[in-house]
Amino acid sequence: MTDKLADHAASPTTNLRVSMVQGATLWHDPDGNRRYYGELVASVRGMTDLVVLPETFTSGFSNAAGDDAETMDGPTLDWLRDQARQADAAITGSVQIREAGGVYNRMLFVTPDGGVSHYDKRHLFRYAREHERYAPGRDRLTVEWRGWRICPMVCYDLRFPVFARNRFDVERPGGLDYDLALFVANWPAARSHAWKVLLRARAIENLCFVAGLNRVGNDGNGIDYSGDSAIIDYVGDPVSEYRDMEVVATSTLLASGLAGHRQKFPAMLDADRFELR
Repeated sequence: MTDKLADHAASPTTNLRVSMVQGATLWHDPDGNRRYYGELVASVRGMTDLVVLPETFTSGFSNAAGDDAETMDGPTLDWLRDQARQADAAITGSVQIREAGGVYNRMLFVTPDGGVSHYDKRHLFRYAREHERYAPGRDRLTVEWRGWRICPMVCYDLRFPVFARNRFDVERPGGLDYDLALFVANWPAARSHAWKVLLRARAIENLCFVAGLNRVGNDGNGIDYSGDSAIIDYVGDPVSEYRDMEVVATSTLLASGLAGHRQKFPAMLDADRFELR
């Protein structure tokens, strides 16, 4: 083991409780979705550190929903702040946000003190013409929460491993960029195999936990969603997996296991350097 690896603060030292809220998002009904997801989130208040909601959880994945996109002064961000405060946990999910003349598929990360970070989906789903109606984000986000470094991403981003790459000694001196990658999604049942495989790939190659939160049910475009939400550990094994049903479930991510794996298998020291453009 090198001195560089032995001395670095590579991993969190406390566990993290993550609550996955796999719901059947209502079609183009922001008020209804806030009520629906609020009832689900209420079941884990005071018992979790992080609550994860699906992609576009106020509307479903609809290009037309961009016509009614909110601003950062809209009701959903206020609702998220209220949910985080009541749960005493961070809460995250994506919504359509209009800003500077464009609409973004924006993943919001809100903490109990009202703090807000956001990531705009970089990879827009050309197959569904998302790129014609939404503006792309550019920069990746890493947030620090209760001793963990967390990287939130959205759906189609899962297919782009270079963007998700967990680099060593770049964002965190002597350590990896992040400990937990989050992917929130509206990932159709027809491509569920790719979802399951790619979640595992991202976890293994990045020596981190990965949480992938998908929706269930069907939407106004006639698309079916099988859920398949999961938390995968750093060797590709499931911490938790869920099928095609509404579920709210909390899993504890063990800091000691992550630290031990990185100490024993320091593949990050052999990784390629690159520049993302």
